[in-house]
Amino acid sequence: MKKDSVLSLVGIAKKAGKIAAGEFQTENAVKSGKASLVIISEEASENTKKKFRNMCTFYEVPAFFYGTKEELGAAIGCEFRASLAVLDPGLSEAIEKQIGSKRDGGYEYGENKSS
Repeated sequence: MKKDSVLSLVGIAKKAGKIAAGEFQTENAVKSGKASLVIISEEASENTKKKFRNMCTFYEVPAFFYGTKEELGAAIGCEFRASLAVLDPGLSEAIEKQIGSKRDGGYEYGENKSS
């Protein structure tokens, strides 16, 4: 697996205890206002993608489709993960910048940019 700055930052967030992983924990983090950023695997089912896209838009949490289930899982020391939430605003911002630099802004839902 190639070294990936986004996945490295996700790993750092995990070590800091600032990750909610898996569909149930990710959903709880978003709904409770703890999530600063959500990452959904590009391999997630259309149903899962739609669910998180709608939820993140409603709760104004930036969400990105990034990586495979295996890559996301490996980044946090699990086998597979289709979704995860980053709970730290600083780490979320760093991850968002990395995703943006990798692909012209990524796929983002839930515009919570302060104007």
